[in-house]
Amino acid sequence: MSALSDLTLDISTAPHSDWQQTIAGIDAGLRERFTMAEKDSAVGVLDLRTGRIALVRSDRIFYGASVPKIAILLGWFAAHPKPDEIDTATRHELGLVIKQSSNELAAKYSQLLGLDFIRGALEQHGFYDALHGGGIWHGKHYGIDGERVVDPVGGHSHAVTVRQVLRFYLQLEQGKLISPEASKAMREIFASPDIPHKEDKFVAGLAGRGLEIHRKAGWWEDWWHDSAAVTGPGRHYLVVALTHHARGEEYLQAFAAAVDDELKK
Repeated sequence: MSALSDLTLDISTAPHSDWQQTIAGIDAGLRERFTMAEKDSAVGVLDLRTGRIALVRSDRIFYGASVPKIAILLGWFAAHPKPDEIDTATRHELGLVIKQSSNELAAKYSQLLGLDFIRGALEQHGFYDALHGGGIWHGKHYGIDGERVVDPVGGHSHAVTVRQVLRFYLQLEQGKLISPEASKAMREIFASPDIPHKEDKFVAGLAGRGLEIHRKAGWWEDWWHDSAAVTGPGRHYLVVALTHHARGEEYLQAFAAAVDDELKK
């Protein structure tokens, strides 16, 4: 059993063999079911109660769709480090960026911050490393043509890797993202109980299980992704799955359910 505060995740973190075998087996079975190749998925699961981690193609960079909107949240709190000074309307709008994935509001806040500032915040906190697969990249205002800077590894305007998205959630859960106060405020924005989840991907796969889910999903063309911190009876874990396939939505639903089945045993 590992204390949450003691857990670390970086480029040198190795998976736990039995847990790696379990998660890799789930991935392989679902890829066979949905006729997906290895290149079509990457996944990671971190059990926050025990510290067990599984990383399957975790440093393969994917076009990020809307998942890199989490970088806007990071940037906003990097620029406004006193959460008690952030008004209710701003918190609500940031909640819409996270839970409803509003492109209009994402662009509003990324323009207020500036793309250079957001990327600087990501790099400062180690969420993008071109020498180790890349990571979280935010190089374009959502829904707006114009300024566009692609990531050096994948050439994407928005990019993610499993490892770096897991690191984001781990630091958020630990209270280490910006500061304990900022982390708490960001978790509250992820929760935003007045804003409903989109009933898709992980949320659909975990429906009816009595779980609290803090998640950021993304979709564009045949890129389907989801990422979440999940809490429920006897379990607290992080899960990220990235797919590039026409049946990615089905994969994500089935993967979330299969992982939760393992963790509630």
